[in-house]
Amino acid sequence: MNGSSSPTPPLPPAILLMGPTASGKTALALRLARRFPVDLISVDSAQVFRDMNIGTAKPDAATLADFPHRLLDLLSPEDAYSAARFCRDALEAMAEITARGRVPLLVGGTMLYFKALIDGLVDLPQADAATRAAIDRDAAERGWPALHAELARHDPLTAARLHTTDSQRIQRALEVFRLGGRPLSELLAGGGSPPPYRFVAIGLLPSERGILHQRIAERFEAMLAAGLEDEVSALRAKYRLHAGLPAMRCVGYRQVWDVQHNLAPRHELRERGIHATRQLAKRQITWLNNTLRPRTVDCLAPDLDTRVLRQLDPLFA
Repeated sequence: MNGSSSPTPPLPPAILLMGPTASGKTALALRLARRFPVDLISVDSAQVFRDMNIGTAKPDAATLADFPHRLLDLLSPEDAYSAARFCRDALEAMAEITARGRVPLLVGGTMLYFKALIDGLVDLPQADAATRAAIDRDAAERGWPALHAELARHDPLTAARLHTTDSQRIQRALEVFRLGGRPLSELLAGGGSPPPYRFVAIGLLPSERGILHQRIAERFEAMLAAGLEDEVSALRAKYRLHAGLPAMRCVGYRQVWDVQHNLAPRHELRERGIHATRQLAKRQITWLNNTLRPRTVDCLAPDLDTRVLRQLDPLFA
């Protein structure tokens, strides 16, 4: 024997298409699916909920019939989803897609999910109802900015990337710290076992933030016109919901919920929804620039498709 070994086969590819809300991710993913042998996987913490269609910009039934998306409509709005469960679900779907000789294309805007997938699953404490209830009581008494300040004392890195009113993420970060005594940022930095894929990550970023803001305004107005308020009413009638559930903290849904519970005036709904969506987009862009750092493409470029194809054509040569 000469001691030589067989070369290690290359890892199968997986495409990550990420960007802020209203950057055109879904439309681009559909165009890519028409050109390449890819199967789509949603990376969206709101689209996992059943019956939440308008406010999550979920693809319509006709689109899904032609281009099925994995990880849509997984659970009731009464339930909670997590980055850990996303990783398990996504890896299972990716394995099935790869086994059929196709390429997974993961598309969405939930940046924490992308990070968890790229870095490998981290063993975080499971959600604890009692701890969450205690945090909610603290928030009711002191306000979320005060809890954000508390988080900053224990986990300044996580607090720095969260808005002072980002209740869902502040709650989760405090929950992790209270349960295990270690900051969420420290646990995430440790990473896990990276999955066996060769990731090609593409980020859609706007060259002009003002145009993205206009898109966001137009899209939220379209959601209202399509019946977002009626959708929330139907959800309240069908499920046992409360304001603390992740589903009802989603942008758009939270603003309608507040109006329907007389916590905010109805004439402010449009502006509140647009403002919250713009804040979401700002956080997503910060994740892309500072943490995920994909190959970026201007989502407003007239030759967007050509620029993206230039990145992907080598995978399918």
